[in-house]
Amino acid sequence: MPKLAAFPKAFMQALCKEGTMTVSEWIQLASKLDVQGLEWYAGFLEMADEKNWPCFRKEVEDTGKVIPMMCCSPDFTHPDAAFREKEIAKQKRWIDMTHTLGGSYCRVLSGQRRPELSIDEGVKLAADSIYACLPYAQERGITLIIENHYKDDFWEYPEFAQKMDVFCKLVDAVNHPNFGVNYDPSNTYLAGEDPVELLKRVSHRVVTMHASDRYLAEGTIEDLRKEEGGAMGYAKRLRHGEIGKGLNDYDAIFSELKSKGFDSWISIEDGVDGMEQLARSVEFLKKKIAQYWPQ
Repeated sequence: MPKLAAFPKAFMQALCKEGTMTVSEWIQLASKLDVQGLEWYAGFLEMADEKNWPCFRKEVEDTGKVIPMMCCSPDFTHPDAAFREKEIAKQKRWIDMTHTLGGSYCRVLSGQRRPELSIDEGVKLAADSIYACLPYAQERGITLIIENHYKDDFWEYPEFAQKMDVFCKLVDAVNHPNFGVNYDPSNTYLAGEDPVELLKRVSHRVVTMHASDRYLAEGTIEDLRKEEGGAMGYAKRLRHGEIGKGLNDYDAIFSELKSKGFDSWISIEDGVDGMEQLARSVEFLKKKIAQYWPQ
């Protein structure tokens, strides 16, 4: 049966930029949620000091929860080899961070979709960089998970592997027991594509999932798909919303995952309108999990 984790989607600026919320405050807020884990983010300001890592693990475990997965954003498609080596070194530090926190899954991305980069070049740069990290991850019992992503908050360009065909090509290029997919259905809308179609193409490689939901604030899905790479649509048309009330078909998603034997972590990226919203999303997902994975 899948397990639920929560991610502080509503508090990323406060935790990562402004310092107006402490990690301990987030842990205490999340301790009241009926979930088994907290997904971590490498960019929390307080994570810069490695002495904090074991302390935060203990704080989370003292609430009866664990830290199963780490969210981070390496940029592996830069044309400069020295830049990529620095990104590989950063990823290895994030693997260490995940290991110290007691986690099993650490996110990788492809990198930025730089205009001068061909698809074949980008796939090779990203795959080679991921392969450079995999032995390090395997030694520490960590699985690297690649997400069908839109754009890191602090990047200039969207994700190189944002589009389904490119993402699938990159996933196919990396075959290793410590590598899999972190599936995010909402991000597929930002590429102007169908989340269930993508899932069916990669479901045999999915090892973790982000649960979120989006709704159209204006216009139609067709309007969204006409817009360049989904980037403008992300800004104008789509909003994060309560899970179960947006565009995602969780019956189709969970049916497909169940058919492939999925029983891992689902991390909730929600709560932009408050902790009560996040709690309602938890309840929705718990009911759906019970429906598709009956005890």
